[in-house]
Amino acid sequence: MPRIHVVGASGSGTTTLARGLAAHLGWAHYDSDSYFWLPTTPRCLLKREPSLRDGQLLSDLRAHPDCVESGSLVNWDARIAALFDAVVFLTIPASIRMDRLRRREEMRFASCPGWSRAEFLAQHREFLAWAERYETAGTEQRSRVTHERWLARLSCPVLCLDGDLPTVERLARTLTFLERDVVSP
Repeated sequence: MPRIHVVGASGSGTTTLARGLAAHLGWAHYDSDSYFWLPTTPRCLLKREPSLRDGQLLSDLRAHPDCVESGSLVNWDARIAALFDAVVFLTIPASIRMDRLRRREEMRFASCPGWSRAEFLAQHREFLAWAERYETAGTEQRSRVTHERWLARLSCPVLCLDGDLPTVERLARTLTFLERDVVSP
């Protein structure tokens, strides 16, 4: 009954892989953004209190031992990371990742009636600047450095998938990893 965590920079494909993996295995899927942010339109405007988000995710993970969780959990309750039986770390070139994020932000704007383009872009300009620093930032923000340090402290197996691989290839490599290094799903 493994719990799998998929982590990487914003725009690296963590949610896409986690959803695909959960659907393939018939398991529950959880995404850290659903816990981190309060529901708003547009999304990602108001943060949830850390103790509440951590408690909600812990409760869901404990209730569903066969599950896939996506998103970063750096600086979350350490009991969450201790529940995972395996972690998949995704990296892709920054230019591809940032193009994906810009397109995603454009799609989000289209689904926000009542917001002018200028209002929407002002809300997300800071996010895009933050996301762009992922590869070069230190520990002052969520970055590749913070992810690699967090991964090094884990006791479970970690699969690193580097490059802009098709989702189907990522899924196949992840399933092979789980069968070989974790348990047969």
